[in-house]
Amino acid sequence: MTQFTPAQIQKRATYSAFIRRQLFGHPPVVSPKDADLSGKTAVVTGSNTGIGLECCRQLLDLGLSKLIIAVRTPTKGEEARSQLLSSKPAAKCQIEVKKLDLSSYDSILAFAEYAKGLDRLDIVINNAGLLKRTFELDPRTGHEETIQVNHLSNSLLLILLIPVLQSKNSSSHPGRLCFVNSDTPSWAKFKERDSIPLLPALDKREDFVFNDRYATSKLLGQLFLRELASRVPASAVVINCCNPGLCRSGLDREIRGSFLGYLAGIMQYFLARTPSAGAMSLTDAVVNHGEMSHGQYIEDGEIVPYVSHSSRGDFR
Repeated sequence: MTQFTPAQIQKRATYSAFIRRQLFGHPPVVSPKDADLSGKTAVVTGSNTGIGLECCRQLLDLGLSKLIIAVRTPTKGEEARSQLLSSKPAAKCQIEVKKLDLSSYDSILAFAEYAKGLDRLDIVINNAGLLKRTFELDPRTGHEETIQVNHLSNSLLLILLIPVLQSKNSSSHPGRLCFVNSDTPSWAKFKERDSIPLLPALDKREDFVFNDRYATSKLLGQLFLRELASRVPASAVVINCCNPGLCRSGLDREIRGSFLGYLAGIMQYFLARTPSAGAMSLTDAVVNHGEMSHGQYIEDGEIVPYVSHSSRGDFR
């Protein structure tokens, strides 16, 4: 793992460093010569489109025996399944679609029960998330939807799937769990940070700014993952997170057609990676990185420091 000075860590959090990574960085390509996933089972959430779907394609290219497409809308999952099967020999891969609605705790609990019944589970890639342009409270929990889905629900899902991964693998070959993260925590203002308790402060309409709320949700995900990894040994489950960078995906669908969407479209045209390139980061994180990556942040195939508030001294 490359050693970084405090000044280098600080520099990585800048917009100019982000632009350089987008223009000149590239995740490593994982080929069948590098890894063989035959006999293994993987779950990819949010996998009916974008980088989630491309990650499924890449895992199947590595010989994955069973793929579980975990999505909020099963009909869209079935469309993705048909796309994948049309380009893969059906006899060599088994693809299931399973409903997973991250705005519903009941759906998360049901999915965890389903996972317990699998013959094996080797890889979980937690890719699902959302970017909300407008403030909305989840009617079932009362929490702001960005925080609910990107942080609270994803955290619950990870907690429930860790014992499943541990029970179906061994300490010599632990399961892999990757939580897809982002550059944006480096830029989160997170003005609610000193609020006690925290969640009610994040549920106030007057404090909602959509892009900062998304960045804050990803920052909370980083902090949670680091704490989780400190409590779960790498011999049980290797837990890491990866940054696919800015990619052309459906994440910006709520702002399309607006002036903000127009500006985002220009930025994507010049800077965004293809979904396939972004998905390489996810594939790399669960295939190429072992116990050394536990609790770590992976970017373009390299374990690097978290460039968020922790690098500026706000959190320890």
